Formats: sequence, C-alpha cells, structure tokens
Amino acid sequence: MEIDCQSRDVFYVSDGTAITCETLGHVVLGQFSFVPNEKTFPFVETDDKLSELIKQIEHSFQRNGVRPLVFFSIVIPEFRTRLLNAPAHCYDVLESIVQRVKDDIQMEPTPKLQRSRSVGKDSNTYFDRIAAIEYTLAHDDGISTKGLDQADVILLGVSRSGKTPTSLYMAMQFGLRVVNYPFIADDIRALKLLPEFEIHRHKLFGLTIDPERLTEIRENRLSGSDYASTEQCQTELATVEALFRREAIPYINTSSLSVEEISTRILEKAGLKRRLF
Repeated sequence: MEIDCQSRDVFYVSDGTAITCETLGHVVLGQFSFVPNEKTFPFVETDDKLSELIKQIEHSFQRNGVRPLVFFSIVIPEFRTRLLNAPAHCYDVLESIVQRVKDDIQMEPTPKLQRSRSVGKDSNTYFDRIAAIEYTLAHDDGISTKGLDQADVILLGVSRSGKTPTSLYMAMQFGLRVVNYPFIADDIRALKLLPEFEIHRHKLFGLTIDPERLTEIRENRLSGSDYASTEQCQTELATVEALFRREAIPYINTSSLSVEEISTRILEKAGLKRRLF
C-alpha cells in the first residue's frame, strides 16, 4: 500500500518531444494535492538515454521509498518493456485511447516515432509556425506597428497584464501572428486608440487584470515604485477598461487564468481558428 506523500517525483518520458506527456500529466496531477517534483526526458531513442532514465527512476525509489510516477509515450517495444519493469508507476498516455480507436474502427495502428512528424510532409505548416513566432517577437510590447495587415490578433492592455506570454504561446502553439501593445502611464492621461489600430478594429482584443494582482506582479519587478503602486494600477486599469467598453473592444480578465486558458478564451471569443502542429 502506498504511503501518503506531500511531494512525489514525476517523470515525463517520450521518444518525441514529451509535450503530450507533460500536458496530460499536468491535467491528471492537478486533481491531487501533492507537490510533483518533475523531470522531463524527451527523445528517449537510444539505449544510453533509456539507461540513464531508469537509473534516475531507481535512485528516486531508493531515496524516497515510494515509486515515482512516469507518464510516457514510447514506441520501441523493448524500450517500453524495460521502462515498465522499472520501480515506478508507469502510465502510457496513448495506450487506452489508441486501443479504443482500434476497436471502434477495426484497424491496426502503425506505431511510429513521434519525432518523425517534426518536419517532413508537413514542412509548410512547420515553417508557417516559425514565421508566426518571428512576426510575434518583432511586434512584442509595442516594438512595431508595421505590417498589422498580417496580424491575426492585436492584444491591448496595461503593462504586466499577460500580453507577452499569451502572444508567444499563441504563436508557438497555434501558429498565429500576434501583435501586443502596452498602454503605458503616459498614455493614460489622454488614452485613445492609435490611428494604426483604427482600420484593424476587428483584430483588437483587450487583456485586463485585478488591481491587487497587478500591484503584486509589478512589486516583484520594481518594488516601491510609482509604477507598482496601488493607486497607479487602479488608475491605469480603470482608464483602459473604459476604453475597451467605449470602443467595443472585447476583453477578458487574466488574474486567475493560465496562459493556456487566456489563449483559448481569446481564440473562442475572437473566432480564430487553431492551427495545430
């Protein structure tokens, strides 16, 4: 019988990027109260990498006296067998759903290394995503307002409301070209939309945040400054939210949302199509 632990070692293992294992693992572990000590092992495609992984799993078991949790996706049969024999609780993130699809459509799956899907027949979409990331970086934090006709969405909001991480996530995960523009203190005195944004109104989307949360974030950056003061945060947010309402710009509050949730809500509200890779 397993003992109750306040923390536990968790391994995400794959012969590909391990992103799927991490994503599903995070969703599952979010249902439990212990603190996961996480390690990720991508591209486990050689005997040396597998041996090192198993060594760390064994060390975890010996050190803690409990089996670590392993979320994995491994195609090579002998590698899979060796991993399943390690002193850990192992969960194949694809096994149950692949089996169900197999049963439903009466077709045998043809396993292949996830890595083989990186760049090949889908190279055009891959390079589209790279172009989206480059575009987003070039239009981060008001760096440039040129080429707005190429943008999929333009994020507006005060400094530290979550625009940059959201922009990069949408570019990396969905291949969207995102512009983000911060309203700074100087803008607040006579806040209005830039002329460049007027003809792209249908692309505008606002981010706001609770004043208390904004103060906390800014204090961590510039403690004791006017920029981080409660009064400044309240004034900026009230002014910007009034602009959003006056100009009929859709917006959401990011205070309690992850970057994944923010991005998904923007996609839904703005009617943007996901470009998956």
